[in-house]
Amino acid sequence: MERCGWAETGDELLAKYHDEEWGVPNHDDRKHFEFMILEAFQAGLSWMTILRKREAFRKAFAGFDPSKVAKFDQQKVNELLNDKGIVRNRLKIEAAINNAKRFLEVQKEFGSFDNYIWGFVEGKPIAPDRRSLSEIPATTELSDRISQDLKKRGFKFVGSTIVYSHLQAVGIVNDHLVDCPRYRAASQV
Repeated sequence: MERCGWAETGDELLAKYHDEEWGVPNHDDRKHFEFMILEAFQAGLSWMTILRKREAFRKAFAGFDPSKVAKFDQQKVNELLNDKGIVRNRLKIEAAINNAKRFLEVQKEFGSFDNYIWGFVEGKPIAPDRRSLSEIPATTELSDRISQDLKKRGFKFVGSTIVYSHLQAVGIVNDHLVDCPRYRAASQV
C-alpha cells in the first residue's frame, strides 16, 4: 500500500494510524474528545511522541471520558504531573480539564460535540484532492473560524493549526493524497 508520504517512515504504529484511523469521518464524541486532548498535548512535539504515549494518556485521562476529566481536581493534576507515561505539562493538563468542562457545555447546547463540529461543514466532509504533501496547509479559513469559536467558548490550546489537525484526524477534511488508497476509502465512509 502506498501511503501518504508522512506515514511512510517505516514505523508500524504510524502506518496503522494512517491506514485505519486518520481521515475517517468520526461521529463519536468520545473520539472527538480524545483527539482534542492528544492534539493539544502534541503542540510543540511530534505526533509520534503522542501516538507512543496514547495508551498512557487513555489511562491518565479516564478513557477520554469528558464527564470524568471535568471533575479532575488539583490532586489529580499533581498526580498527572508525576505520570511518566504522558507529557507532563501543567498548562496542557489544566487545559484538558478546562476543555472537558467546555466540551460538556457544547454537548448540552448542540446535543453532541459531533453536531457542533460537523455543523461547520453541514455534515459533509471536505475532500480537497491534494496531490502532494506540500499542498496540505497548516491552517485554513475553516480552522480559523472554528478556532475562534472554540476560544470564545473558553477552550484552551485550540489554535487554528491544532484545530486543522483535528479536522484532518476526524475526517472532516480528507487530506489523504489522491494517490493514497485511503483517500477513496475515507471519502466513501
